[in-house]
Amino acid sequence: MNPLDFDTSQVFIGGVWRRGASGQTLPLVDPSDGSSLAEIARGTPEDVDAAVQAAQGALDGSWGALTATERGRVLMKMSALVLDQADELARLEALDVGKPLRQGRADAVALARYLEFYGGAADKVMGQTIPFAHGYTAFSLREPHGVTAHIVPWNYPMQIIGRSVGAALAMGNACVLKPAEEACLTALAFARIAQLAGLPAGALNVVTGLGEEAGAALAAHPGVRHISFTGSVAVGTLIQAAAARNAAPVTLELGGKSPQIVFADADLEAALPFLVNAGIQNAGQTCSAASRILVERSVFDAVVAGMAERYRALRVGPALTDPDVGPVISKRQQEVVEGYLALARDSGLHIAAQAHLPADLPALGCYVAPTLLADVNPAHRLAQEEIFGPVQAVIPFDDEADALAIANGTPYGLVAGVWTRDGSRALRLAKKLQCGQVFVNNYGAGGGIELPFGGVKHSGHGREKGFEALYGFSVLKTVAIKHD
Repeated sequence: MNPLDFDTSQVFIGGVWRRGASGQTLPLVDPSDGSSLAEIARGTPEDVDAAVQAAQGALDGSWGALTATERGRVLMKMSALVLDQADELARLEALDVGKPLRQGRADAVALARYLEFYGGAADKVMGQTIPFAHGYTAFSLREPHGVTAHIVPWNYPMQIIGRSVGAALAMGNACVLKPAEEACLTALAFARIAQLAGLPAGALNVVTGLGEEAGAALAAHPGVRHISFTGSVAVGTLIQAAAARNAAPVTLELGGKSPQIVFADADLEAALPFLVNAGIQNAGQTCSAASRILVERSVFDAVVAGMAERYRALRVGPALTDPDVGPVISKRQQEVVEGYLALARDSGLHIAAQAHLPADLPALGCYVAPTLLADVNPAHRLAQEEIFGPVQAVIPFDDEADALAIANGTPYGLVAGVWTRDGSRALRLAKKLQCGQVFVNNYGAGGGIELPFGGVKHSGHGREKGFEALYGFSVLKTVAIKHD
């Protein structure tokens, strides 16, 4: 028997699998071929309210009674179970999202690592004693917010669940998770894993459904004391407005238009795989995707040629065939990306390379040819807007000041990469780039679970990953005792 057996058409509330209040379901579609994967519950405000009440009950009961060490041990058990089921989780993620099977497995391993990291950190978040007036002892405590909401997108469900729910549980919060309606399978599997690991009932609740129904109800619920959201700027704005009515803090990660900056003195052979892979991973549906490649003019042609060679060798295909690039998530997203490519053609942009789409791809699959655009004007829409598809714009620059102006010249500020052998230049740029993470002579640091992650400007605010996430999922309380 598969230990991850569960009914996808049910919600998970208070430790119990049950039908949603409406009794209605929504279809999950495999983007690789357009076939039906499963039916999920169409959660309602009534389901959300039940989940929040169950979470509060867990805080008032068995979950709230655990010590930090005991919470950490539960998370460690969950981590071990994720590793035991990594192949099945990878398969579910590949089917649901359309990502290559090896990327699904990498995401499962990352989920386990998040749970391991936060399990180990649970009893290591300390307050401080504070030097104060004579006759007083003052100190601070870090306490959980209470009920936390986690509204997770479809592109990396496992990773984002790990970095948000894992941190929140480690701090002693109780969670209500609302996965994107396009990709729910691993979120539901995560609930089953929590159940198998002995997480007390109500500490984790999962309500599936539409964003404008279940998601909106969760964001506006007065019992929610913190919201973590990853997604679009438009939806993030709505969530922040809803949370403001309840004075609930929000962590927002809203995407980006991230640059990699390549100087003439860079090790180009080392850079090329990173330049391409960071743009086409998960079919470009990554918030931190390197969708802009800024290249010093003297090596511009060489970099474009090297990237183009790699693009032409990319294999595109169904997720379970483990290609280099799978489909995008949906027909709607396929239309969005194709619209940008039509704009590129209409604008006369130079298409330096396009990957081949095999003739035998499933007709109902959501495939887009990975496309490399060269010599793009930094002000063009394709260099300014988040496409969320396998499309990269290569932009020339003249000098360091020009590169910096182009890099900072979008509304976003999530991640940047710098390729140079000049250490002083790397440090100067790292300080001046307007973003939350800067990588020098690499990009992404292999996921960097320990490295705080988040953006500035329209890329959002607050930090996930590392210990900063634990601080974000806690409230600092100051105690001052007068004793003389």
